[in-house]
Amino acid sequence: MLESMPTNALEIEGLAKRYKGKRGLDARAALDRIDLVVPRGSLFGLLGPNGAGKSTLINILAGLTLKSAGSVRICGADLDLNERRAKGSIGVVPQENNIDTFFTPRELLEFQAGLYGVPPKERITNHLLEILSLMDMADAPSRRLSGGMRRRLMVAKAMAHRPPILVLDEPTAGVDIEQRRALWAQIKQLQKAGTTILLTTHYLEEAQELCESLAILHEGRIVANDTKDNLLSQLDNKSLTITVDRDLRDVPPNLRPHGWILEASRRLKLPASKAALSLGQMMLSVQVNGLNIVDIVTYEANLEDVFMKFTQGSAPDASSNKQAFPTLF
Repeated sequence: MLESMPTNALEIEGLAKRYKGKRGLDARAALDRIDLVVPRGSLFGLLGPNGAGKSTLINILAGLTLKSAGSVRICGADLDLNERRAKGSIGVVPQENNIDTFFTPRELLEFQAGLYGVPPKERITNHLLEILSLMDMADAPSRRLSGGMRRRLMVAKAMAHRPPILVLDEPTAGVDIEQRRALWAQIKQLQKAGTTILLTTHYLEEAQELCESLAILHEGRIVANDTKDNLLSQLDNKSLTITVDRDLRDVPPNLRPHGWILEASRRLKLPASKAALSLGQMMLSVQVNGLNIVDIVTYEANLEDVFMKFTQGSAPDASSNKQAFPTLF
């Protein structure tokens, strides 16, 4: 099935959704003629603040919301002209768990596959239970599953009919750090097996860890759409900050030509764009002033900066993102 798929798993053009105004209010545009292409086999992130239109877009893909304008092609099938094939090509994991806790995971997956008309001999229930680490609880009532296990079972349910596209809407919401990282590994495994994954999340470190490409929705419009690396490269705000062992009134004369600035009485900062010397040379140039370095902190742009740039026009304070020094230069 995957071999016959087109190059792009998802093609959206001019997609709009407008809700009628109530009590004299103007109509509201949840989606304002957006264009989006998700390549086959990619792990694509869809980011945006609350109310940006992410859920509306997912609901349109799942057939739960009717679009106002535009076209949607899922694995080459037009959502208007071939609705059944288009819907059958996608599996959606919603934010809220919707499993019947009185059934076992195995029963739920078998039932879900049956709803899509998958013959018993073609079902992949055991495979899904295995790769999502649910085999030990496969025949226990689902009410006995932990929160992380229930989220994994939701992923398994969405994959029961073997869709080539999996939409994960906040898949790790309410899951602890250990279980979140385990789910990350399983998401990567699904992608390596050939599944195209569209991920929405408010955990920006999750998107940075998993996604190869990203689109940012804001007020119903796509304000950024590129590879993760290209988006990060747009922000040139890396810096190095050192703390010395005594108060300074000004930047030492030998440091001024290199671009150092006095950020606080004992703290000197150097933008990465002005770092013309090697690390050893920079440290030596500080120490020749009789100063001892007691702390080194670096700041490097991340997805939080990108997100803030495109949704609020600003980036967080560099002091809030500390990393080990070798990641900068």
